[in-house]
Amino acid sequence: MIFRFKKMKGSYIVSEVLMAGNKHSLDGFVPRRPGSADRPERRIGQHTDEIPSRFTKVAKESLPLQPGVINRGELGIARKDIDSSLKGIDTIDEPKKGKGKRGRKKGPISKKKRIIKWTIIAFVVVLLGFAGFMAYKVLNAGGNIFKGSILDILQSQPLKQDANGRSNILILGTSEDDPGHGGAYLTDSMMVMSIDQNKKVVDMFSIPRDLYVQYGMACNSGYQGKINEYFNCVNTDWKSKSAEDERLTKTRQFVGGIFGVDIQYAVHVNNTVIKQAVDAVGGVDVDIQGDGDVPYGVKAGSILDRNFDWRCNYNCYLVKYGPGVHHLDGTHALFLAQARGDTAPTYGLARSNFDREINQQKIIVALKEKAASSGTFTNPAKVTGLLDALGNNLRTNFETKEIRTLMRLGSEIDSKNINRLNLSDGDKAVVESGQEGGASVVVPTAGVFNYTAIRAFIAKALSSNEVVREGANLAVLNGSGKAGVAQTQADKLTAAGFTVTTVDTAPAGQYADVEVYQIGKGMDKTKAKLESTFKVKVKTTAPPVSVAAGTNFVIIFGKDPTSSN
Repeated sequence: MIFRFKKMKGSYIVSEVLMAGNKHSLDGFVPRRPGSADRPERRIGQHTDEIPSRFTKVAKESLPLQPGVINRGELGIARKDIDSSLKGIDTIDEPKKGKGKRGRKKGPISKKKRIIKWTIIAFVVVLLGFAGFMAYKVLNAGGNIFKGSILDILQSQPLKQDANGRSNILILGTSEDDPGHGGAYLTDSMMVMSIDQNKKVVDMFSIPRDLYVQYGMACNSGYQGKINEYFNCVNTDWKSKSAEDERLTKTRQFVGGIFGVDIQYAVHVNNTVIKQAVDAVGGVDVDIQGDGDVPYGVKAGSILDRNFDWRCNYNCYLVKYGPGVHHLDGTHALFLAQARGDTAPTYGLARSNFDREINQQKIIVALKEKAASSGTFTNPAKVTGLLDALGNNLRTNFETKEIRTLMRLGSEIDSKNINRLNLSDGDKAVVESGQEGGASVVVPTAGVFNYTAIRAFIAKALSSNEVVREGANLAVLNGSGKAGVAQTQADKLTAAGFTVTTVDTAPAGQYADVEVYQIGKGMDKTKAKLESTFKVKVKTTAPPVSVAAGTNFVIIFGKDPTSSN
């Protein structure tokens, strides 16, 4: 039992008695059994003379008794019972209010808290609005670009692959969005991009737009002509999606047949894609290196093409750069991708279309680098701009459920692992300029319509066989004295992916069963494969025979190795 007092005129009035820990109490009091020996019934205000036992009489004063008042001169109160109640008596006036929910009164919310509250609400609203806007962009772009339901974007399906485990994409560029452009529906930009999803490697090569081919059907120029006409030859319906799908399907099959590549995907873009995509990521950095002679006083490696300067009444230079890295916006990237030095004065573009193809590849790689950078996909303005550029100006047969795979590959593939293949590279060139029907065209070095060397070049570059990719040249010699041994072994090596350039008879002499010599260094994959195939150690000493320049390995069979593979 706890007493609470109020001090009034030298006396203490019992204001409240609390009974703790008893759930049966009523207003702080617990009923007691009458007649208890040690705790008789007591009442507030009862005269102390009537209270026995634990209270003792003291000298009475003349103050009259008042109900609820204990006169200090009248009673002596045992410390044992109420010391704890008198502790701090001067500071206790009223019982403390409880801290429960029912006992708590809500005060007015401060101005600072109101500001924080509405700031959070505004932030959430803006965030939800932005998320909805981005979802709309993705849905809108996805519906225009990709096949299948937009709900398939939740999936991450691997891309289709060929026998070498590669996903091959044909990229076609037209200029129908450039008013007044002659031949707007010709695919003046053509490129194949081959992706190894497991090794995170990309090989890309441009297709000469002037490559002379046979169409297999009647086109504007007849049954044969430049390859850039084929896409427009399939049909001329530029409004329906079904007609676009037909053009993409037949063109990728046609190109794949010429180059010996199983092309699973095709992408059709126009000039606007390049311009808006580059602008959406804040521009790209391109290393420009010109080719050919330059005027006196102009630094070697510079380029100039005035073919586009009519747009500014020849008061500007839209394609004029010194050698080195230049930051380009969308407009200048587009003009560089089209520049081929066909209008004087010009320099640095001596190989015309071949130089243009190289610059197009550089722009694609630079765009990939910028789009995969951390600052691009976290910037709302750049993301929405990129989606707008793609959604309105790109068509493809990619499926929606492959989008996430494409995005992942775009971020995971290092630009150092993007290899640019050149079909017209010096002594290794498989195409060259020529004349057909009075027109300047590009033809295979093996002859018109003979694509054997082109297919071999591409097959080597895209093969999953590392020996094939190294392309070491082997000379196979017969030192056994038995006819046909060298040719038989050369055929086996060719089937295994080796490149055999010479089959001949070895000079007379004593040879081991199989001897392998390496000329020069490198070709580590080929060396290891030859050692494991013939169970020998490759020698680095000079072989006992002279061979043609460019030979990397010489293999001499000293007897008929019927057990060799």
